[in-house]
Amino acid sequence: MSYLLKVDNAIKTKVDAFRERITGEAEDLVANFFPNKLLELDHFLKEPILNIVELKDIHSEINLTVPDPIFLTNSHDALEPQNAKKRKLNDDAGEENCQVAGTKVFVMPNGMMRSNKQLVDLIEKVKPEIRTLIEKCNTVKMWVQLLIPRIEDGNNFGVSIQEETVAELRTVEGEAASYLDQISRYYITRAKLVSKIAKYPHVEDYRRTVTEIDEKEYISLKIIVSELRNQYVTLHDMILKNIEKIKRPRNSNAETLY
Repeated sequence: MSYLLKVDNAIKTKVDAFRERITGEAEDLVANFFPNKLLELDHFLKEPILNIVELKDIHSEINLTVPDPIFLTNSHDALEPQNAKKRKLNDDAGEENCQVAGTKVFVMPNGMMRSNKQLVDLIEKVKPEIRTLIEKCNTVKMWVQLLIPRIEDGNNFGVSIQEETVAELRTVEGEAASYLDQISRYYITRAKLVSKIAKYPHVEDYRRTVTEIDEKEYISLKIIVSELRNQYVTLHDMILKNIEKIKRPRNSNAETLY
């Protein structure tokens, strides 16, 4: 059937080389990388950084002092200028606003408000693992897709197994990508809360909410690592159990049965 579509021999050679490279990489991933990575993540789950007993140990200090209250009297008209002066002094001391290129910028009284260092360090360890899973799943998915034979009537049980494997790999990719979104949402949510604390330093609930967000993120990161390990286990087990049908989806002797 090659006469129906003319393909340049040089291009065909390069494509065949690409297929061989993908096949070699994917088979090595399933046979060696997946089991080694699941053992590595299982060991990671047992490290002290992911086994903090008291969640208060991950709390980050918020270095924003509560300003002195402004006392008001009933003599509103007489003290109006004085109250305005106090508010101005308060702004100068702790809630200063400045103009930068026409935009109001809130200035932190104690300099930059730092992130939770313990969680940042943990996130920096988890993010490469998420990225690795996405990349490796993509390689294995491409390998299985290239093994799918041309569409024919009958004898498609093996093809359905290939398609289910591709669907599972695609699902794992999507879940791993959602973990990255979750990390981004944590930083955005925490930044908004810290900004609220800087604007309303006398409201205790904002401060408590930051600690709650940190604790929640710590638990979520531990769950993410556990899920990454489980996904490697699931993929390794699924592909090994069906490797025969994945590599040879159709029985070569099927035609002799008719």
